[in-house]
Amino acid sequence: MGKHFDVPTIIVIIITFVLFVVSLFTKGLTHDLLLEAGVFLVSVKLIMMGYNNSVTTQKVLKELEEIKGSIKETCQSKQ
Repeated sequence: MGKHFDVPTIIVIIITFVLFVVSLFTKGLTHDLLLEAGVFLVSVKLIMMGYNNSVTTQKVLKELEEIKGSIKETCQSKQ
């Protein structure tokens, strides 16, 4: 998991969580809590999308390397 998250992403995750917890104590369990929870969930969704993009990119790169290797083998066997 560490290879998918860089330092700025981890810092944003920590800051978002800390600000959410602080808002819980300052606002209390009022209707503003729904707004804060919504903002927090949007942040979590963006982080999840970034992670998913990173995993997908790694898979695509691996498949491209396999295709490249296969093409090289085919070209070498024809010579």
